[in-house]
Amino acid sequence: MLERIVRALAMTSFASLAMLGAAIPTAAQATPASYSAMAPVEQYLMADRSAEISLARTAAPEAISRDATVMVLGRHGFETAAEGRNGFACLVARSWTSAPDSDFWNPKVRVPMCFNAAAVRTYLPIYFKKTELAMAGMSKARIQEDAASAIEKGQLPPIQLGAMCYMLSKYGFGGDAAPHWPPHLMFYFPQTEAAAWGANLPGSPVEAYTDPAEHRTEFVIVVQHWSDGTDGERTNAGSPVVSPHHTHS
Repeated sequence: MLERIVRALAMTSFASLAMLGAAIPTAAQATPASYSAMAPVEQYLMADRSAEISLARTAAPEAISRDATVMVLGRHGFETAAEGRNGFACLVARSWTSAPDSDFWNPKVRVPMCFNAAAVRTYLPIYFKKTELAMAGMSKARIQEDAASAIEKGQLPPIQLGAMCYMLSKYGFGGDAAPHWPPHLMFYFPQTEAAAWGANLPGSPVEAYTDPAEHRTEFVIVVQHWSDGTDGERTNAGSPVVSPHHTHS
């Protein structure tokens, strides 16, 4: 089961969530809605700022997230809501960076992520760039083209070795096509060969995905526990609706 789930992650950074959704047992779902265009901006925002902060912190264990900077989505992009002191930054990613193509404009997508300092410096800028373009009403093609162009021109920094991200929240929602995924870690590298980590080989717990347009390779490792310490294999992957009442103690 784990190997099948992890292999799904390697297909593509967006399509991987769709494959994971198929691999993990979930309740019957209705036919996905069409998200061919951006919804009103208000639908992407969380009215309760404290709920968004709490949700963002579920991406990583409390020992990490409690001292992390937390970003929340505003009308023009991500804003700092809580200053941290350990170099990490947590946020709740939206559909244009963290959902399958069919859910690119799905306003319900909420994906908690927590980045280490190297990723904050060199990976988060691409998230912020795409988010600013999305919130400005740019098309899906324009968002992808402008982000790739900014990387090509050196307007965004190259990925720093050691950049990584925790994705251990069981409260996120990845979209209609892929509501849930297993707890996993992501490691970012300048474009490199999967063989460097022995990834994508039979029996290997490591999968890799390379994005040539953004000159980046992502290594993915599924782990056993959610951020709260419960078993990721036996615990239900969470509700498809983000609970505004969840708090991170």
